[in-house]
Amino acid sequence: MNIGIFTDTFYPQVSGVGTSIDTLRNQLERQGHTVYIFTTTDPKIDKKVYERNVFRFTSIPFISFTDRRIAVRGLFQAYEIAKKLNLDLVHTQTEFSMGVIGKFVAKNLNIPCLHTYHTMYEDYLHYVAKGKLLKPNHVKALTKSFCSGMSGVVAPSARVLDTLRGYGVENQIEIIPTGVDLTRFETGDRLKIRAKYHLKPETPLILTLSRLAFEKNIDRLLNDFPQIKKQVPNAKLMIVGEGPARASLEEQAHQLNIWEDVIFTGEISNSQVTDYYHAADLFISTSVSESQGLTYIEAVASGLKVVTTHSPYTDELFDDKNIGMLFDSQDHCVDEVVEYLTQPQKYQDEQPRLNKLHEISAELFGQKISAYYQDCLKSYAQTELRSQIRQRS
Repeated sequence: MNIGIFTDTFYPQVSGVGTSIDTLRNQLERQGHTVYIFTTTDPKIDKKVYERNVFRFTSIPFISFTDRRIAVRGLFQAYEIAKKLNLDLVHTQTEFSMGVIGKFVAKNLNIPCLHTYHTMYEDYLHYVAKGKLLKPNHVKALTKSFCSGMSGVVAPSARVLDTLRGYGVENQIEIIPTGVDLTRFETGDRLKIRAKYHLKPETPLILTLSRLAFEKNIDRLLNDFPQIKKQVPNAKLMIVGEGPARASLEEQAHQLNIWEDVIFTGEISNSQVTDYYHAADLFISTSVSESQGLTYIEAVASGLKVVTTHSPYTDELFDDKNIGMLFDSQDHCVDEVVEYLTQPQKYQDEQPRLNKLHEISAELFGQKISAYYQDCLKSYAQTELRSQIRQRS
């Protein structure tokens, strides 16, 4: 098949959505499909640089979210390109500019259009006019409208499915979690990263890795860390990522007198991520806004135990303490972190992790998406046939 993926977020932007799209493209191409990316321009990418099967459209930074882009033109240009490429199917990954363009292209080429709903927007409303302009009911209406007419919708988790149903989305929805290229995370240079930050090989290191945004709730982790230090005095916390909350988090670390034990790395390249996972002894996330949380999966693939918050997604993923633990209070979080750090031998059964890795592999992800494409193509053809019959009668 010739598949067009329409997205506002793509390399070199660092995000879970970008990673998901890259994984999807790789897996579809391994199956023999041809994948074309329709996305926004980026100041980090020279317009003269050739990118295989990537088409970029003029864009500007998104309001109050300047490291993300939104296309300002390209509707008819994208249609002409897609027509020449003889696309069989459009798969949108955003509800905004490139998503709207993708729907337009699919409608005018008379081909199926699928959509993956990645983001729980109600957790991000504060980015637009400090939450005074857009409200949850606006998100509900916009989401329902965008999904209307789609041949199918992909939900990365049960939480996303429940949210979409709550919004009144009646389309066929398939839960397909984004997979991870497991081979990429099998090995990493633990000592290189530790040497870079002057950490001894035996120093207990807690890792959190994400965009440093307020909805990631990293401030909760910093508040817990002094209690962790009381029981594991030589523990260090490494915060990997960049974002609008960084200055606030750094100030908080100073106020809590833990500055010397907290390492802010800033943004790291995607090629270095594996080394950072392998440098750590435990992965933790205090976020309550994840629709899926690829970093959880990457941590598990790297051999790390995970401590994170309860949610429909994490409850299913971390159903065995040999993989990870869930918490529902500050004290509970501290207890679980301390237990993993001080009793690492207690949860060493590898089989639950290996079973889970099969479920979250990139290969299985690609297979499920491809099968869903085929289902949508068949149902679209049947719908078109019924429409033609009605028109004739």
